[in-house]
Amino acid sequence: MKPPPPVDALQRPLLEHYGTAPARAGFVRALFDGTAGSYDRVEAILALGTGPWYRGQALRRAGLQAGQRALDIGIGTGLVAERALHIIGDAGELVGLDPSVGMLGQARRRLGPTVGLVCGLAEALPFPDRSFDFLSMGYALRHIEDIGVAFREFYRVLRPGGRLCLLEITRPQRPWSRALLKAYMRGVVPRLARLVGAGPTTAQLWRYYWDTIEACVPPQQVVETLRTAGFAEARHHVDQKPLSVFAEFQARRT
Repeated sequence: MKPPPPVDALQRPLLEHYGTAPARAGFVRALFDGTAGSYDRVEAILALGTGPWYRGQALRRAGLQAGQRALDIGIGTGLVAERALHIIGDAGELVGLDPSVGMLGQARRRLGPTVGLVCGLAEALPFPDRSFDFLSMGYALRHIEDIGVAFREFYRVLRPGGRLCLLEITRPQRPWSRALLKAYMRGVVPRLARLVGAGPTTAQLWRYYWDTIEACVPPQQVVETLRTAGFAEARHHVDQKPLSVFAEFQARRT
């Protein structure tokens, strides 16, 4: 039997934004540092009516329970982590990780002093093996250069039986839906960002967001990369509404 073909887990670089591949990490970190203060206002525009309810339901579907120790990667301003705290309750523990110091500052304001916040990268998690019961990541998959490396780290820090939930925005399959979303994210959202008081860097962020959606590793390759990293029950779930772009990747650590 032939071995399975290798899974391409590298995200396509967007050199028109940062010039060279090595400059990617610094560009992304600076972009989020510069937009941290206005991120939530613009995210509310982009959420298209999903917001806290959807995030909480996705975490529960993936298996987050009261009393667990959870890690939220790419915590940003704490939008996903906030819902996780409601689920795990006082008996649980939450740790958040992000490469952006600006975003970590906003997360601290939202979540308070009891949540552990760490500056770091998904590809090199600064935690011991088998440290967490649950791992989440909200809309940050597109910003990881090599998701294969990151998924192996996710597997390492989860305890056996631990579960994973990755929330992401995926490119619509229908051409007209894709064109509509592109026009919304690259045209409407930057203009709305200026109306709600966000600066030019925020408009740049949301243009970059669309480009990362177009360049992101396709969902089936994400699922296959999770399996290659050792995860079981890896699956991709997305609503079947014509304009639905909010997807979930779920898996279990063996």
